[in-house]
Amino acid sequence: MQISKIKQLIHWGPLLALFIILFVTSMAVVCTLVWWPPAMDDICSIIHLGTIFMWIFLILYNFFQAAFLGPGFVPLKWKPENPEDEKFLQFCKICEGYKAPRSHHCRKCGRCVMKMDHHCPWINTCCGHTNHTRFIYFLFFAPAGCIHGAVIFIITIYHQLYRSRYLYHVMSAKAWLTFTVYSFILTFFALGLAIGVTLSVGFLFFAQLQSIWYNETGIETWIKEKADRPRDDEFIYPYDLGRKRNLLEIFRWEGTPRGDGITWPVVNGCNQYTLTIEQLQQKEEKRNRTMELTISENYSGSVFPITKGCKTCITAPCTDEPRITLYKGDIILVTRWKKYWLYGDKIIMENADGKQRVRGWFPRRCAKEMFNNGMDLTVGGKKEL
Repeated sequence: MQISKIKQLIHWGPLLALFIILFVTSMAVVCTLVWWPPAMDDICSIIHLGTIFMWIFLILYNFFQAAFLGPGFVPLKWKPENPEDEKFLQFCKICEGYKAPRSHHCRKCGRCVMKMDHHCPWINTCCGHTNHTRFIYFLFFAPAGCIHGAVIFIITIYHQLYRSRYLYHVMSAKAWLTFTVYSFILTFFALGLAIGVTLSVGFLFFAQLQSIWYNETGIETWIKEKADRPRDDEFIYPYDLGRKRNLLEIFRWEGTPRGDGITWPVVNGCNQYTLTIEQLQQKEEKRNRTMELTISENYSGSVFPITKGCKTCITAPCTDEPRITLYKGDIILVTRWKKYWLYGDKIIMENADGKQRVRGWFPRRCAKEMFNNGMDLTVGGKKEL
């Protein structure tokens, strides 16, 4: 295993995920040896224990595959074969190349990711073109194994609560392992983890299935929503090939999706740059509605800035996008806004290459004086101070 791959696991996300997986599995094995120990004259008990080890193999195999395969990165300094097509693409200054269709730059990975869906902290890399299939398999097997584990924990807890009656009426032989008070507490903890993983990862699994159903990533869903605006032409999402074809693009025996991550099959009436052209149009609209504001109040960059008001803390943007530190007098270009928060680019310096910016969210009240002077922002079609 390469050193870089080992370093990828030394992160709170993979370490926590592996701890939960191994802890729940270990407790499931211990509880099985207490509740239903395998015996040569009971083939079902052997199959049951073997099923537990099957879950852990499938979960870990797909977890490591999703992490180590990676999402697939657009080659550095990439350009389309036809120079005329460059006008349909966005240019990435960090990768010094053009963004291929369906790719986006991940600030955490530091590269442009093929068919980027999101950056997943649990595998410490993005979910993208190359590892999408393995990631989906991991999202399926993890809740499935946890459901099995939760059933084992519940039955074990029940039997231990009524241990004397259970031994007298049911069991003719003693369990392989004894159950202590500490084991009882650990079983309750494992049950909570199993239920938590089932609910959280299961929800993510169904969300990913919905994306696959329409052959779109989370980012592309957002682009489609913004494309629904007053316009002269009709926008057609180019990658929805039909339900069956969409599923077959991802679910394959090889464990990797179809395609090279650069070119994609599209529906009739669309081409390789239908979506990228729409992105460029949305970028242009974004630039047109950008407002330059002067900061009137310092902000430390805290996720929950209690000094900015309770409503500001409660309504903090639910996103992994950064917050930015601001000082009175800073200039910031606001491009997005919520009722109590603004998102924009802070101009920090200017050189021969142009303006360099730091981008992120900050409390709306940091520019409160600007609004008092008549600079109102529109939220949801209504003007709010």
